[in-house]
Amino acid sequence: MLKEFRTFLLRGNVIDLAVGVIAGTVFGAVVTSLVNDVVLQFITALVGKPNFNGLAFSLNGSDIRYGNFLTTLVTFILTMGGVFFLIVKPINTVTAKLVPQADEGVSTQRECPECLTEIPSAASRCRACTAQIAPVA
Repeated sequence: MLKEFRTFLLRGNVIDLAVGVIAGTVFGAVVTSLVNDVVLQFITALVGKPNFNGLAFSLNGSDIRYGNFLTTLVTFILTMGGVFFLIVKPINTVTAKLVPQADEGVSTQRECPECLTEIPSAASRCRACTAQIAPVA
């Protein structure tokens, strides 16, 4: 059982997940610092309010603290923007260049006239019913 556990831990996707969690935690700390120490300070300079966490209003005797929500919302938007522009967009660009795309509108599959199973267009025999089929030119 110990050997299986070691094999499980050393499998690639477990290590990739661990690296992703660590990178996400560090990235979150960087974005939180950016929001609290830079972005909110610019907003403070413009609006004159030194701390958004103190913003609140009272409704039927209950305090609605929307300032903390605003800070968290700005952090979320900047984090997702950073993830998109620094991780997702470059990976999509590299993937698009490395992985050949199939021509849009040109199907590489067709139906077997005998059993209606999808088969490759260039196939001369159906893999399901073994019927001989003339390949599409």
